[in-house]
Amino acid sequence: MNQRSIQRQERLLQALAGGGSLRLADAAILCGVSEMTLRRDVSTKDSPLMLMGGHLVRRDDPHFTPVYDLETQQDRGADIKARLCRRASGYVEDGDTLFIDCGTTLVPMIAELASRRDLTVVTYALNVANAVSHFDGIRLILLGGVYQGVSQSFDGEDIARQVRGLGINRAFLSAAGVHAARGLSCFHFHEVAPKQAAIETAAQRILVFDDSKWGVLRPAFFGALSDADIIITHGEGAAGLSRTPEVASRLVHP
Repeated sequence: MNQRSIQRQERLLQALAGGGSLRLADAAILCGVSEMTLRRDVSTKDSPLMLMGGHLVRRDDPHFTPVYDLETQQDRGADIKARLCRRASGYVEDGDTLFIDCGTTLVPMIAELASRRDLTVVTYALNVANAVSHFDGIRLILLGGVYQGVSQSFDGEDIARQVRGLGINRAFLSAAGVHAARGLSCFHFHEVAPKQAAIETAAQRILVFDDSKWGVLRPAFFGALSDADIIITHGEGAAGLSRTPEVASRLVHP
C-alpha cells in the first residue's frame, strides 16, 4: 500500500469515525480521486475499510457484519418463523396482491396461503418464488434483474418502479436489524429500493421478525419502525417494542 493510498484511507477513517457508511461516489469526491482508485485502495487485505454494496464501512465497526448466507439461515429458528408466519397470514384476504420480502423469515407463510383464493404474490426473492410456484391458485410476479446468490434475490434498477406500478394490498417485510432508535436495516444495499417501494405503495405494511434481529444494526437502512402498520415478533423484540409507546400499539404477538 503506497503512501497516497494510506493518506486517502486515513481521511476516510476520519469521515467514518462516528460509524455508519459512506457512498463510494461521495468518498471519491472527498479524496479527489476516481471510484476505481478507491476500489483498489480497499481491495488489499490490510485495508481498514471494506466495500459493501457501493458503500464504504470500517472493518472494525461491530454494526456491520458483511457475511450473510441464506442457506445457513434457512433452518435457524424454523419453529419460531413458522409461528410468526401463521400469525402474519391471518391478515391476508381473498383477492389480495401481496409483496413478500426476501430472506428466510417469510417463506413459511407461503404454505399458509394455500386456502386463500385469487391471490397475487409479488417478490424479488427466488426462494419465495420457488415456494409460491408449487401452488397453482396463486399468481406469481417475480421482479427481475441481476441474480444475487448470497440472498437468492434479484438486483435491478427497474424493480422499484415495477413495485410502484402495482396495486399492493399488503407488504410483508423482513429485516436483518430492528432498532428502536435507528429503525430497519438489512445486509444488502440492493434490497433497499424494493423494500422502500413496497413501503410507499402498499395499503398495509406488516413487519415480521424474530427476536434475534432486535437491537441490531445492519449496513443498509431502509425504513423506520413507524413505517410498519403492524409488527409481528416475540421474545426480546416484543419486550423492547412494548417499551416504545409510539409503536407498542402496533405490536402483535404470535
